Amino acid sequence: MNGHPFRTLPATGAPLRVIVVGAGGMGRAWLGAVLASPDTELAGVVDLDSEAARSAADAVGAPGTPTGTDLAALAAETGAEAVIDVTSPAAHLPVTLRALDLGLPVLGEKPAAASVAEALRLAAAAERSGLLFMVSQSRRYNRQLFRFRELAGRLGDLGILTTEFFLAPRFGGFRDAMAHPLLLDMAIHPFDTARFLLDAEPVSVYCHGYNPAWSWYAGDAAATAVFEMTGGARYVYTGSWCSPGLETSWNGAWRLSGAHGTAVWDGDTPPRVDANGTPSAENSGTPDGAESIEGALAEFVHALRTGTVPRGEIHENVMSLAMVDSAVLSATEDRRVHVDEVLDAAHREAIATADDTEREILASWSSVRTALTRPCPTG
Repeated sequence: MNGHPFRTLPATGAPLRVIVVGAGGMGRAWLGAVLASPDTELAGVVDLDSEAARSAADAVGAPGTPTGTDLAALAAETGAEAVIDVTSPAAHLPVTLRALDLGLPVLGEKPAAASVAEALRLAAAAERSGLLFMVSQSRRYNRQLFRFRELAGRLGDLGILTTEFFLAPRFGGFRDAMAHPLLLDMAIHPFDTARFLLDAEPVSVYCHGYNPAWSWYAGDAAATAVFEMTGGARYVYTGSWCSPGLETSWNGAWRLSGAHGTAVWDGDTPPRVDANGTPSAENSGTPDGAESIEGALAEFVHALRTGTVPRGEIHENVMSLAMVDSAVLSATEDRRVHVDEVLDAAHREAIATADDTEREILASWSSVRTALTRPCPTG
């Protein structure tokens, strides 16, 4: 597992006391997950709108929960041990930096930050603080996906992975005005899953974005991206957010081909394989058997109690965001983009905007890719 070591919390047997920052719709989903887990206790809710924080706590059946607009004040008042950041991407950098400065590990909603440069700053801040910052890629926590990854072990050398994603959601609001709504708001999920399935990192991408004539989006609601991955495999993503009829799963429809056969998964039902290899020894479970955001929460708590580096640790997660930014750059400039080009540009920007301690850590990295993909020390 790639990642960086972090301080653990005492395994006292008591639930982990967490503050949820962000009281919108997704914030309420996380509040429900925290309340439902025997491993966590809701210490408080923070939102810029104090009424929204109080309303969210009431709505999930926790009317006595402390709420406020100031994370530091509420953390001191409640003795919170960790933060769950469910704010907008633009707020992820300041909220996470503040939490780490307060000595609180963070579980954040995807994406890690609004840009790769900001995500690199957060990786440096996690190193500086010695605390865990984990990004929740909730769609990784799916038992069928884990089974699909097991089946990959029967295929021999892996060469081709494809995702088809065709839906027609009418969100309204900010997505309708985005330049690349599909790539920026949704593609990080399959891109992250591709890294997980292939156990490989992106090398380069060519992406073509476009907008069908009937689309209700202002920007490109459809795209096809071809990634070269380490080890030589290719990952091809084709998706649309304006394709009504015979729609795919929100998880996408997947096909994985190797030297000895092929495995397929429609995103909703158990995957199938046609191969002449031997069964994989991969573990088919997820932490505590939990899925979606509950799975991410369970792994976060387990990591803090044991020191086991979780999937989504910030260093491990940045590459998923880099795939998004690289695809957008390729679509914008109509050329093949090397992911290291995006990483290096983001590194320069991060150094230029970081504080002195973050800057020192960022400058110490021999290369961004090496810093992000080095195996976590064990033992």
